[in-house]
Amino acid sequence: MTYEQTLERIHAFPRFGGSPGVERVRKLLAQLGNPQDRLKYIHVAGTNGKGSTCAMIASVLQKAGYRTGLFTSPFLSDFCERIRVDAEKIPRESLVEITEEALPVAQGLIENGEALTEFDFTTALGFLWFARQQCDFVVLEVGLGGRNDATNVIGTPLVSVITSISLDHTSVLGDTVEQIAAEKAGIIKPYGVTVAYGDQLPGAMEVIRRAAMKQHNRLVEAAPSVLSVVSSGLHGTELRYEGLSLHLPLLGEYQVKNAATALAALSVVQEHGYSIPDQALMEGFAAVRFPARMELLSENPLVFLDGAHNPDGTHALAETLRNHLAGRPLVGLIGMLADKDVHTAAENLDGLFEQVVTVTPDNPRAMPAEELAAIWRVRGTPAYPVEGVSAALDKALTLLKENGALVICGSLFLAGEIRPIARKRLREKVGLPADFE
Repeated sequence: MTYEQTLERIHAFPRFGGSPGVERVRKLLAQLGNPQDRLKYIHVAGTNGKGSTCAMIASVLQKAGYRTGLFTSPFLSDFCERIRVDAEKIPRESLVEITEEALPVAQGLIENGEALTEFDFTTALGFLWFARQQCDFVVLEVGLGGRNDATNVIGTPLVSVITSISLDHTSVLGDTVEQIAAEKAGIIKPYGVTVAYGDQLPGAMEVIRRAAMKQHNRLVEAAPSVLSVVSSGLHGTELRYEGLSLHLPLLGEYQVKNAATALAALSVVQEHGYSIPDQALMEGFAAVRFPARMELLSENPLVFLDGAHNPDGTHALAETLRNHLAGRPLVGLIGMLADKDVHTAAENLDGLFEQVVTVTPDNPRAMPAEELAAIWRVRGTPAYPVEGVSAALDKALTLLKENGALVICGSLFLAGEIRPIARKRLREKVGLPADFE
């Protein structure tokens, strides 16, 4: 198969399967030799902050000299982003090879009535690749929820990590924070250690405490107070941690809390006897890269890209904009999915943008640009629906004032679609070389 044919076969699996649970992926992995059983894990669930926390942990472990796998979702521009070893995407030819190996097994199970999903199959591919690469650790991000997520097929990890919990995917996970927390806490395995984000809503934290107690886990509530912010700017945050100076190239107060969670998880890894020198902490934090999380795409003009798409995420985005872009005239380029809480997102961001350009992301669940523009106009913000992300970017750039900033936000699907276009357009605009990163 070609790479394109491989992706077609992977995406042909349904998004959701039949009965929830991990048994179908367990059967698939058993026929593939149970590669997941040969690996050590840091397992990470949560509503917001999973990706950033995973990226921090993986970067530090890599700098400490460990061969480190990183499994995340979704991808932005290339499916291979989901499966990485030492920050390198799985090569396309390798993805083709392991897909060709796993497909007949999956098809056999489907013929016998197993409703395998795309995420089930992709998770199995990740385990295969990490085992063959002989990873020392795998930082494993949950796809959706936790208890019934395909990644939850693993045994007790070195540490279970639960990041910030809030309302999202309510049709699947439940419509209260407590219900969602119970699903996330489903990754807590017997006789392990659990690290929880230290600024949870009370109801969520109580659920996590009960789940940890039931599974005989020591619960570590990551305290943001272990970190002090020295300074912050458009290029990230300078931190102090136990006498160390750490540079985190990510913006936002919530990223400081994610950093405290990552550091608590790394401390647990050290308790298992693994060495993580101070130099690895410093180099690992400085090397963290996480696209579409208040990502600075350009300084002239000033352009940011953020994938926040749920109420907690857009609230954090609004806070970051107030803290770092106060006084600047802001233009928003926004596209959202219709099944997200669009009205709360607009409420959270209300008053921050002088003008908004709306666009329909390339997704069947997308909200039409005109409908999204109407929501902003009701709030008194001039809004211009534009067809196509390239034209929308052009329109937004023409609206920018001197000393202004463009903020592209609303959906990770929009972020993935627009990021390569924006990088190319902005590179040309300021005359940077083609290989500029």
